[in-house]
Amino acid sequence: MSENRQGLPANDVRVAVDDLERFMLEVLSRAGADGVSADAVTRALVTASRMGTDSHGLRLLPHYIKALQGGRIQGAPEMRFTRRLPATGLLDAGDGFGHLAGYTAMAHAVEMAEEVGLGAVAVGQSSHFGAAGCYALAAAERGMIGLAFCNSDPFVLLHEGLAPFHGTNPIAFAAPVEGASPYLLDMATSSVPWNRVQQYGAIGRELPDQVAADARGHVTRVPAEVASLLPLGGSEFGFKGAGLGGMVEVLSSTLSGMVNGFRLLPMGGPDMATPRGVGHFFLALNPAAFVDRATFTACLSEYLVDLRAQPANDGAEVLAPGDREWRCLARRDAEGIPLDSANQVAYAALAEILDVRPLRQL
Repeated sequence: MSENRQGLPANDVRVAVDDLERFMLEVLSRAGADGVSADAVTRALVTASRMGTDSHGLRLLPHYIKALQGGRIQGAPEMRFTRRLPATGLLDAGDGFGHLAGYTAMAHAVEMAEEVGLGAVAVGQSSHFGAAGCYALAAAERGMIGLAFCNSDPFVLLHEGLAPFHGTNPIAFAAPVEGASPYLLDMATSSVPWNRVQQYGAIGRELPDQVAADARGHVTRVPAEVASLLPLGGSEFGFKGAGLGGMVEVLSSTLSGMVNGFRLLPMGGPDMATPRGVGHFFLALNPAAFVDRATFTACLSEYLVDLRAQPANDGAEVLAPGDREWRCLARRDAEGIPLDSANQVAYAALAEILDVRPLRQL
């Protein structure tokens, strides 16, 4: 594939982080989102794109606008939080943006963790929340260990199954690291997220092996042929991913009283008027509730030093979860965030339809 002078695929351009934030806020506001909703969506999408998680970053904005204008998502939701026990609560997200629900629920979880050592919040009546890592990271930024989970509509085969059952059902974990960026794990329980298939299809790229299947259940690498995803572990060891997907489902839907992911309306439509009732689950742990802060800090730092010092294959490097993302974030903050040809078209259309100043190419 040919590249332009910035080292990108030939038709790609870069945009500045602050200009992308400005554009998203204006588009969301013009489409009917209130200030807190627009802030939350922008924060999550830009965070994901800065860290290189393009499948859950800026690419999702046109979809969210369609869901907002169709009525599936409420732009000014009436959220209700109920603290049921000292360390637990339930957030009714009011069919608003999952990003606002995620940041709000984790804030409540952190507040409980500061008070009693841990906080767990189940969320119901929500919607797609983008990258799960954003909410685990929000806890780590406040000195807590954070975990985030979410169910989704069926895209993933069960192990030895022929039809999709679980969603990609992500797991995210973050821990604060003294003097450095947090330890951050953000993973789907499928071999790849569904948005990655769509992203590869949009740019004409072939998928890796053992991540997706066609309508007959046969492994395929062609995005246009994909009817389902394989669970983490592929054809042979997919029982591991399927089990993790089930764990996420139990935490996300049953604790919030929502339907399980198999019964959710498809994220991609065609019904963009009916709320989906997505469930999330968030957990914040206060390290000081288990061991003094200095001990926790020293032990985690020592672990990471040992991990990164391990020998690697020729030409490779052993990285801790999050290392790759933080390097990408630093690079993209300096050089700009890539905007591929498909998203250039989509963003130009949003600018015209909603009368917003277009993104400026770097």
